[in-house]
Amino acid sequence: MGKQQFQRRTGMKRRNNKEPFWQNKRVVSDKKMEEDPLFSSDDQSNGKLEKENGIRHEVMIHKEPTMYDNLLRSLRKKVVTAGSEEDSDDQEKHDGNEESTEVESDGEPSIPDHQENDLGDDADSEASDIDEEDDVVGTLSNTSTFHKHLGYKLSQEEVNKLLEKKWTYKWESEESNCKWRGTGENFLKELDVNSCYGLKSALYKHWLDTYKESGSQDFNSSKQRSFFSICNSYRDILHHNKKPFYLKGREEDASIMDAYVVHSLNHVFLTRDLVKKNKAKLTKAQGNMQRDVVNSDAFLDHGFTRPKVLILLPYASIALRVVRRLIELTPPKYKTKIEELERFLRQFESAATNEEDEDIKTSKPSDHKALFGGKNNDDFMLGIKFNRRSIRLYGDFYSSDIIIASPLALVLKIGESEKIKEKDIDYLSSIEVLIIDHADIMVMQNWSHVADVVKKLNTIPSQQHGTDIMRIRQWYLDGHAQFYRQTMILSSHENQDINALFNHHCLNYEGKIKLVCNYKGVLPKIVLQVRQVYLRFHAETIVGAEDARFEYFTNKVFPKIKDSIQGGTMIFISSYFDYVRVRNFLRAQEASFCLLGDYAKPSDTSRARNWFFSGQRKIMLYTERAHFYHRYKVFFFFNIRGIQNLIIYSLPERKEFYPEIVNMLQGTDCTVLFSRLDMLQLGRIVGSSAAKRMISSVEGTFVYV
Repeated sequence: MGKQQFQRRTGMKRRNNKEPFWQNKRVVSDKKMEEDPLFSSDDQSNGKLEKENGIRHEVMIHKEPTMYDNLLRSLRKKVVTAGSEEDSDDQEKHDGNEESTEVESDGEPSIPDHQENDLGDDADSEASDIDEEDDVVGTLSNTSTFHKHLGYKLSQEEVNKLLEKKWTYKWESEESNCKWRGTGENFLKELDVNSCYGLKSALYKHWLDTYKESGSQDFNSSKQRSFFSICNSYRDILHHNKKPFYLKGREEDASIMDAYVVHSLNHVFLTRDLVKKNKAKLTKAQGNMQRDVVNSDAFLDHGFTRPKVLILLPYASIALRVVRRLIELTPPKYKTKIEELERFLRQFESAATNEEDEDIKTSKPSDHKALFGGKNNDDFMLGIKFNRRSIRLYGDFYSSDIIIASPLALVLKIGESEKIKEKDIDYLSSIEVLIIDHADIMVMQNWSHVADVVKKLNTIPSQQHGTDIMRIRQWYLDGHAQFYRQTMILSSHENQDINALFNHHCLNYEGKIKLVCNYKGVLPKIVLQVRQVYLRFHAETIVGAEDARFEYFTNKVFPKIKDSIQGGTMIFISSYFDYVRVRNFLRAQEASFCLLGDYAKPSDTSRARNWFFSGQRKIMLYTERAHFYHRYKVFFFFNIRGIQNLIIYSLPERKEFYPEIVNMLQGTDCTVLFSRLDMLQLGRIVGSSAAKRMISSVEGTFVYV
């Protein structure tokens, strides 16, 4: 990463004395030093002063330094060293050169403080543009939700309460089918639908013009305007009923994407405006006035690193849609030039994959072709940097404003950082807006990757990375950044893993808002005359639920299959771990079975289908992930044939899969296992009202015909 440079910041001239910066920055007296959180974990705990006979004695108490303490010590030493080298000619540089820059190999100026790097290409006109660019719609800039959210000071009592991870949802919106339910105050009641408070004027006007150009008229009542208002509250959001573009929900999906893209752009632009405005004030300040200005909390506007927005997406084809829309929604004056656009399109835009023959492709359902018809790469990472008049794709992660990546790519980066010290992931330390879109697809990929990435966010960095630590927000230094991060999880459905992440790793002090829906079910989509028997087994806890399911299957269901001379039994399993468990059990029982699993090769899949159809294997194990990726079309020659008896070991997460699987049945019997802990999946399939009755009823068997 190169040698660290510690250069003077414009308007922040160091004093000519040789005092360390912590004695003249924020701390101007012994009393303030004792109260400064920078010293609360180290200076006050490692030594205390006692007074005997008028003489002060220091009693040292040994304490192992934490990573946070070591980082602060190293930063202090580096800044003191840099200050002693610069003090001799500091005044001369201040008069003759407004910014000290270092030329990189590509010829572009690089300022060590990545927060200020390339914030303005036209240095002479920068100050005159601040007032114009800082203009926001409907409110004063310093009272916008952006400034209120980042400027709030958390007390230790509030931090302790957030760490308890107990959330009380106090209010609901008035919609009929799906309702927003939130903690704290109901901000939706007082929401003015005719305003876009806190949105930059140029961004708002361009968004409105883009909306009208699409042929739409009533912007204030649109879905994107409504969802933007929720995003602009800076609360954590769980939207689990988003109809995706590949399931004929292109308009709804695009509206929600527009809202979070505009919110992300607004957050980046307001961050840049704040840094530029404070920089201009520091430039004008002189002498004692400068010291007072520097000591003011109003000029703490930096994080540890520059990237502020992280967008997690499952596939490169979806990233292509998001980046294209992000460029379209950026006001023209901010994108007079788009660097590396051709390279981006070349890498992210491609024709349909060639893994299967064309006749096989035509056998897939339309939603499968819409989702997998483009670049299906799930290992990608892109930094987007906003200069004053241009957008740069493929920016260095430490100088980027927005990072768009797949969970897999970041997990690989995390693995590299753990093995190679120089390859750190400190660019994740200052993420203030996290967006996880199409979370339902990530569940099909590997949700643990998402959880691993979130756990690595907002940690104390291992290096300084050129940031001016005298302007880092105090709550970053206190290790409280996770309580200021806004997280949005957008999905077509919810499950236990998504809820666990939202409840335990999204600790925004602003509170939470999530969607609660009543489902009608998908049973009417079953076109065959099938007798569906739902069998409820007893499970006390989530931890013991899978053991209870396996025990019920081996004791109650499998003996009937084993004693039957009829073949053609398909066992559908949603979880890969359950699939492995049942597979090992069948092997131990020396049962006749074949596999259509997650990682089966095409040749193995074809062989298994032929064995099952011809009766050479009586049982077939089939997983939800295999169906998600292969999607054998119903009533077509490529269908799974020979299914006489269907056993749904665990209900699918995706409700549309249930009628697809049942409609493959050539017999008339379908058996479904469920417990009260399957309420989420059960409600989406049989309907919310019916699911509640099935869970609470004293009866354990339910039949649908």
